[in-house]
Amino acid sequence: MRFTLFIIIALCLSYTAYAQPSKYKNVWTKAPSRIPNNASVDAPLMGNGDILMSMGQVGNTLRYYLSKNDFWRLQSKADHLSGPRIAGYLDINITDVAHPYFQAEQSLFNGTTTCTFGQNNEGIIATSWVAATDNLIFITLKTIGKPITISISVGAPANNAAKLKIGSTNGIAHLTRAFTDDVDIPTEIDVAVKALGQAGNTFTIAPGKPVTLALAFESKFKQNTPLAYVLKKAGSVDQKMVQQYRVAHQKWWQAYWQRSQLTVADTVLMKAYYQGLYTMAACSRDTRFPPSIFGWCVTDNPDWNGDYHLNYNFYAPFYALYSANRLQQAQTQDAPLLDFMPKGQSYAQKVTGTRGILYPVGIGPLGVDLTRDFPAGTDNGYTEHGDVEAGGLFYKQRSNAVFGVINMAQHWRCNYDKDYGRLIYPYVLATIDFWEDYLTFEQGRYVIYRDAITEKSGYNKNPLMTLALLRNALELILDMSKELNRDAPRRAKWQDMLNKLSDYPTEVSKGKTVYRGAEADSAGRPVHGASYSAIYPANGITFNSTSTELAIARNSVDATQRWDHHNSTNSFYMAAIRVGYDSLTILKELHIYALRTYPNGFQLDNPHGIENSCTVVNALQEMCCMSVGNRIRLFPVWPKDQDAAFRDIRTWGAFLVSAKLSNGIISGVVIKSERGKHCEVLNPWPSKTVSLVRNGKPAGNLKGSILSFKTTVNELITLQPLF
Repeated sequence: MRFTLFIIIALCLSYTAYAQPSKYKNVWTKAPSRIPNNASVDAPLMGNGDILMSMGQVGNTLRYYLSKNDFWRLQSKADHLSGPRIAGYLDINITDVAHPYFQAEQSLFNGTTTCTFGQNNEGIIATSWVAATDNLIFITLKTIGKPITISISVGAPANNAAKLKIGSTNGIAHLTRAFTDDVDIPTEIDVAVKALGQAGNTFTIAPGKPVTLALAFESKFKQNTPLAYVLKKAGSVDQKMVQQYRVAHQKWWQAYWQRSQLTVADTVLMKAYYQGLYTMAACSRDTRFPPSIFGWCVTDNPDWNGDYHLNYNFYAPFYALYSANRLQQAQTQDAPLLDFMPKGQSYAQKVTGTRGILYPVGIGPLGVDLTRDFPAGTDNGYTEHGDVEAGGLFYKQRSNAVFGVINMAQHWRCNYDKDYGRLIYPYVLATIDFWEDYLTFEQGRYVIYRDAITEKSGYNKNPLMTLALLRNALELILDMSKELNRDAPRRAKWQDMLNKLSDYPTEVSKGKTVYRGAEADSAGRPVHGASYSAIYPANGITFNSTSTELAIARNSVDATQRWDHHNSTNSFYMAAIRVGYDSLTILKELHIYALRTYPNGFQLDNPHGIENSCTVVNALQEMCCMSVGNRIRLFPVWPKDQDAAFRDIRTWGAFLVSAKLSNGIISGVVIKSERGKHCEVLNPWPSKTVSLVRNGKPAGNLKGSILSFKTTVNELITLQPLF
């Protein structure tokens, strides 16, 4: 009875002791200034993982920018001929108020955004939300003070490559936008908006009598006749249906936030934590079309073609989602990588003469090669002729495809879903095929030649990150091969590659040994400069590494100090955590980082958009629960005098782990085993004997620094010290 009561208390605590996203809001005291913008925006961000919306002010007009993850111009051609495109915009025009001001407030619980647009007690309040369960948007307008006359319209930027039709049918304004000429795959988007209870698109809002706009939009990828579909969809909506959609919306978001929870005392970090998870929920749920580099596309000319940039940018937004137990948002990453395999195989044959796959720096969905035939020398000399090979833009990098294995590996290790394993196995195998052929075996080790560390480094020997990425991929293929019973005869070769892969290059800098970016450049000269790139996201150095490796890794973190960097923060904080860097320093820098944002959580003066949505989420989760290397560590890099708690963090081995740290004491340790894997936990109570409870029944005691025990499928394990 005592053990059963302990389980009940632990589980109750895990569901009641957490901060709630409803406590946190994004606030704008003036109109966003970076919308429209060809890179990231500073505006409110709304979406359901498929359709996306942001908003801004254009004179007397409140403009809603509409985009959809599957609306691109799809042509295998560079120079801004391809990429995601804005679907269109909805304009709400107020003619009665001169120079209206803009203020907005957004709930991080469900994305509902309330905007005050007017001045001197005149204007409107617009409350907008993107339905979580259908491709519908609702905007409720009510007047401030006196009656206000408004007009609504739909439109899109001028673009000679786009076909645009705007019309009105039975009082429903609608828009069709398409890219069908000179493309690999034609695309079309259709938008329809209806003012409920109004005969047309110009009307007066009286005090106490709000008007709701229902906006539907869909693409030809989802519907054969999208215009007819959205006209019917918008036309069928009434106020009762709005309430039904609202209930479903609330229910979806409530379930999303219950996937896992975490709380710390720092409210700045908690807000940033929720901003990161909210952003990815809003933009990532379409399994064929993940979000592009900026997430929200508000123009027809996004920087970097708005592509899936494969030398880290595309992968970074997903880093935190696996441990956060948001696999639905995470799995969207995989489709473009799988779809590009035929072209990757062609590049491997033509560029390097190898089997497997070789990927350029940027791709699109459905196998489209967005950087194809990039015109070298036209971007102020950045791209040189040697950076384009066989028509593909590589910048001499050979690691783009194996970088794609990182998140696949994390998904697999945290879930062990064999259906998922069978889905990604051909891709993982193709990356290994490439490196089997591309590596050089000499003097007892496997060596990487002719691979660039970064886009403009030129060819290098043994780039640090590629070595770590390849180790990760080899460990993954060995694990998957056994679990899926595939390619047993090849395991010996893969194990030999792993055992004899070159060591990470090091050097002495300022009296300390550090890792460096590569062993040598193309001329055989040593490459100097500390690098942390092997540590994260490639899992190259962990707490399971030797004390010497960890010391070198900490020196490398100390030497680089990239707490605020254009490209590095989404990996640098995690690198510091993974090697046990000072926790107070990490939290201090993370707090400063979380304050250095636009109101929507995007980093100030950083164009890259959603890639930093992972930074705070990942850092807090890893500081509280680390499982890399199949050993669970509770609060391993967290100050013991600061309280914290978490529930259902997903770990390697397919475990959902919960625990609490209060007054320096760890308690409430609950582990749910999804797949019945063997479990190892670093003893949270050093030198104490630990009671093991299985599904509420005592199952013996454990001793030692490592608590090791078997589990069964769906088993609930609790650990409790015996004092």
